[in-house]
Amino acid sequence: MNKSGYNKIHPNFKWNGISLNQKDLVTLANDFIKEGKDFEKITGEFILDWFNSNSFIVVTTSGTTGTPKKIKIEKQAMVISALATAKYFDLSAGNRVLNCLSTNYIAGKMMLIRSFFLGFEMDFIMPTSSPLINNNKVYDFVAMVPLQAENSINELINVRKLIIGGAKINQNLRKQLLGLPTLVYETYGMTETITHIAAKKISDNFFSVLPNVTISSDNRNCLVIDVPYISNSSIITNDVVNIISNSEFELLGRIDNVINSGGVKLFPEIIEMKLAPKLQRRFFVAGLADDQLGELLALIVEGSPIPLDDNLFNDLLAYEKPKIIHFISSFIETESGKIKRKETLNLV
Repeated sequence: MNKSGYNKIHPNFKWNGISLNQKDLVTLANDFIKEGKDFEKITGEFILDWFNSNSFIVVTTSGTTGTPKKIKIEKQAMVISALATAKYFDLSAGNRVLNCLSTNYIAGKMMLIRSFFLGFEMDFIMPTSSPLINNNKVYDFVAMVPLQAENSINELINVRKLIIGGAKINQNLRKQLLGLPTLVYETYGMTETITHIAAKKISDNFFSVLPNVTISSDNRNCLVIDVPYISNSSIITNDVVNIISNSEFELLGRIDNVINSGGVKLFPEIIEMKLAPKLQRRFFVAGLADDQLGELLALIVEGSPIPLDDNLFNDLLAYEKPKIIHFISSFIETESGKIKRKETLNLV
């Protein structure tokens, strides 16, 4: 794809109800940079980067598992990713979408590129924790992080398709979402894969991959992703999976989080899924160093100490029951709301 391909703006594209071409977008970007709010300045800078002569843009990773870093992503790959999303979710020109994500990160950037290239009618708003408040418009497609979805339950009836990423969906939110007429998908991806490369309906157990994505697992049983339009080499993750087929996988948890307690490997995410319906506060389980077991299974709960119900652990297997409980006043998290487990554990 040549430079003109990157610059292509679909004739159906609208920004907050107004048709804009490339020249209009550059003018808007400059206005944002000069006079806009912080989220608009960031967006303006990205738009100018998108239309410059470079074949790539520089993005910042989320920093969930380490220090955020800057990486280069080819513009051509972003356009192909946008097309893959459209095919997977059956989206087309003229669809009304809401961009309520920060354009500081890849998910918000990709909502812009999809809108430019596919001809969406995009409403662009400040990224807040309650993006649909006082908004009665009907949207064909919206992307949110779990906190935004949780704060929009009553308004989501006006959203036809919702994708949720950036952090894990807890069981309470999942139950609320299942009661809606909205088609809700959980996505899997990262900055390095140009946002999601797989998705699943929240009622399903297995993720299915987007077009042109190939999956396998390594000797750690961690997911390996091959996406020719992104990279000539495989993207090796730290996510432990069961490969169901050449296009489906079950996500078990991160190998970084696996706890080895007395020789038994425990996946925190599986234990947390069982505890979530009964524990209303934010929490996670982790391994703490122990002379006898190697690692001691611990339950870390956010907030001041409270008595916990005796039935809390009824659904856990014997070796899944935490041996110790710690309360921490406030968890350390990334900008997108993911809990930084290792940093938070340092507070114990």
